[in-house]
Amino acid sequence: VQLQASGGGLVQAGGSLRLSCAASGRTFSSYDMGWFRQAPGKEREFVAAIRWSGDGTYYANSVKGRFTISRDNARRTVYLQMNSLKPEDTAVYYCAADTGYSRSLNTKDYDYEYWGQGTLVTVSS
Repeated sequence: VQLQASGGGLVQAGGSLRLSCAASGRTFSSYDMGWFRQAPGKEREFVAAIRWSGDGTYYANSVKGRFTISRDNARRTVYLQMNSLKPEDTAVYYCAADTGYSRSLNTKDYDYEYWGQGTLVTVSS
């Protein structure tokens, strides 16, 4: 599985961005997908995850109500719509694939086997 994240950039506080993550491989529709982020000097943290079928999502408290994760299995793409952005959302954002079986969505980075290269989001105040 290869993942390619895109859509990052510079935005003012209160603005919006949509990140995309394109995946290779015919079995994309069977993977749970997640977004993580890493701010300068901080550890990587969970942002959001979505079930392989798209019918279940989970968010970090810090982004709940502002970010929306979605996927289009026909396009092998997962999205992260980010609204009401804050300076503290500044980070490199990574998409990741969880190819293992889980009863619930995973929030730990070690549960995700494949990672994209990251895309930088900078929110100015």
